[in-house]
Amino acid sequence: MSVHSVGSVRVVLAEDGVLLREGLAGLLTAYGFTVVAAVGDAEALIAAVAEHAPDLVVTDIRMPPGFTDEGLRAAVRLRALHPGLAVVALSQYVERSYAADLLDSGDGRRIGYLLKDRVVDVEEFVGTLRQVVDGGTVVDPQVVRQLVRRRRDPLAALSDREREVLALIAEGHSNGAIARLLVVSEVTVGKHVGNIFAKLALPPQADGHRRVLAVLAYLRGGE
Repeated sequence: MSVHSVGSVRVVLAEDGVLLREGLAGLLTAYGFTVVAAVGDAEALIAAVAEHAPDLVVTDIRMPPGFTDEGLRAAVRLRALHPGLAVVALSQYVERSYAADLLDSGDGRRIGYLLKDRVVDVEEFVGTLRQVVDGGTVVDPQVVRQLVRRRRDPLAALSDREREVLALIAEGHSNGAIARLLVVSEVTVGKHVGNIFAKLALPPQADGHRRVLAVLAYLRGGE
């Protein structure tokens, strides 16, 4: 059962492009989300969250005035102020530090990092928003593929297959889904996941949280 029914998810949307902002607002409304505010810059985003106390923020990373990382910094600040706030960041480009900074905020839960091209697949995009609101961590597959090329310690000990499994974990896939994608048994995937946890020295605790910690280690690799 989801933490929120779709109709109860209140969203603040931040995007400087008027057409994309209005398009996203209309899309979310059509799928039953409640868009309580749609703004065009980071300061307005922070003010809207303070005013409306939403369940979810969907924000562009690059916004006025500098069009660098204003949306990211606002998202990280909001996560510090409201640790339970779900945040999905949208970016035109793959930028590893953006993903790492955002995923390092709070406990790493309820975070998404997507390329704007992802929005073209409406069902997948809406499903990702629901997954993040329900406590998931989702990183766009293209971001993951770019990150794979930059991996160094602490991931040097992982085998190629373990890296492949960890990449799929970072994309938000369950063990069952990973098994189907790799055409192996779920037991085999479970063994790979256990090896990943051990090699990354993640302490025994709730499996879901260790998956988040593994994703964070993955994204920080190469720093």
